[in-house]
Amino acid sequence: MFGVQRQSRTPNPEPRFPNPDPRGGIPAFRLIKVQLDQVKELIKAQLTAPVKTGDIRRLLEYMNARRGKMLRPGLVLLAGSAVGKITDRHIRVAAIVEMIHNATLLHDDVIDEGQKRRGLPTINKLWGNESAVLLGDFLLSRVFKMCSDLEPNVTNIIAAAAARTCQGELRQVIQRHNWRLNESEYIDIITEKTAAFFSSCCHLGALLAQATKTEVESLARFGLNVGIAFQITDDLLDLTGDESQTGKTVRSDVDKNKLTLAVIHLLKVVDRKEKRKVYSALNHTAGKSKTALLKMLKYHGSLEYAHSLAQEFGDKALLALRGFRESCAKEALIETAKFMANRAI
Repeated sequence: MFGVQRQSRTPNPEPRFPNPDPRGGIPAFRLIKVQLDQVKELIKAQLTAPVKTGDIRRLLEYMNARRGKMLRPGLVLLAGSAVGKITDRHIRVAAIVEMIHNATLLHDDVIDEGQKRRGLPTINKLWGNESAVLLGDFLLSRVFKMCSDLEPNVTNIIAAAAARTCQGELRQVIQRHNWRLNESEYIDIITEKTAAFFSSCCHLGALLAQATKTEVESLARFGLNVGIAFQITDDLLDLTGDESQTGKTVRSDVDKNKLTLAVIHLLKVVDRKEKRKVYSALNHTAGKSKTALLKMLKYHGSLEYAHSLAQEFGDKALLALRGFRESCAKEALIETAKFMANRAI
């Protein structure tokens, strides 16, 4: 699917980046390593400069040590590189989107009772839920300050993206225990909670590089489809991965009765008798129930179905890049899309 279609559409030489390892970083981001390092330094400065109290400083230092793959800032920078030059405003906006993302993770870990994130104990596990929530709020307060120096059209995009993320998260929480949730509704939810933010990152990167309207729209579409592929595979990893692979607490979706694509597919294809077994597994947190659920997901092809749909959205992302000139940045975007769609293999 994904790889074959890409080769048929792109008669270029062999890619300059190796196939991505879903457990590691993103090889294509080597192209923007210098700029990503600048983003990291700016985030570090924002989280340490105003703090004088020792206890809070230790908390923030721990937060700074738990860096992820920097996907969202990477998309800002690569989208900008694909159509123009990276500026100081790109660095600032890239830092802002990563800080918003980190704030949502802090709150998510409280909601999901997560014990591990990025291979380390979560803030809520070490310092408690109150500290985790307030630290997330602190990050957002720094974001507000950083946005004050940006143009209104840029801050409007950032604000709208953050609002859509929260809306999607709320919809997912409200739909807990809704065993009738269908595939279309699931895609709508993950579009709101994840993909719209990815889309906005690409939109911002292109806009700040003074791209044309067509280029901005194409890159925003790329980000949207990449974001959907990413969330589908993220949900798959929650079912099939282990903590050494994902770096975070797994099975949280099942434990919190959140329906994801593979389970939605399973409920659609099984008969009434097996459906009761699925409900039983979803309603119990015992290890045997989860093992039984995973066995059913594999037997009925539900994991394979979810992965194939992630690849389809990855292909749609690549289609959005067809009109762009060949460049290292475009190639890096292609390799990033491959990473998003294939993490759960």
